[in-house]
Amino acid sequence: MNNFQGNPVELRKQFWHAMEDSPFVMLQLDADTDSAAPMTAQLDRTASHEIWFFTSRTNRFAVMGPATATFSSKGHEVFARFHGTLNQETDRSRLDSQWSNMVAAWFPGGKDDPNLLMMRMKLSGASIWSTSELGLLATAKMMLGLDVRAESTGGYVETNL
Repeated sequence: MNNFQGNPVELRKQFWHAMEDSPFVMLQLDADTDSAAPMTAQLDRTASHEIWFFTSRTNRFAVMGPATATFSSKGHEVFARFHGTLNQETDRSRLDSQWSNMVAAWFPGGKDDPNLLMMRMKLSGASIWSTSELGLLATAKMMLGLDVRAESTGGYVETNL
């Protein structure tokens, strides 16, 4: 664990902005350590503590339950591990709002494909790391093996999403 603490509000904000920019995570069922796989998180700015995933009813995620996701932003400035519970999403308006051509490419039967499963992940705890404030000088020092702890202002926080 890092020895510096960050601002929870700011780190959560950085996390959500980074997820909007690149919503790809490694998702894993807590009860099945071999289940880790890349998934695209479906985000909604108006949602409170929830994200969605599309998968097939034959996928190992279809058993749902407690899960953990890991995330790395495009520029590797934000890293996160977050927990939640996967449940089937049955709200048709939610499916309609999250549906896209990228999702349709996986389900030839469209929104009514019998193999389609939309899951809602109710989020709970998260660990978020940020290296966004490291800067060029600190990065150069780090590459030389020099101590960068004083320059490291990004931080780390354990929080709820």
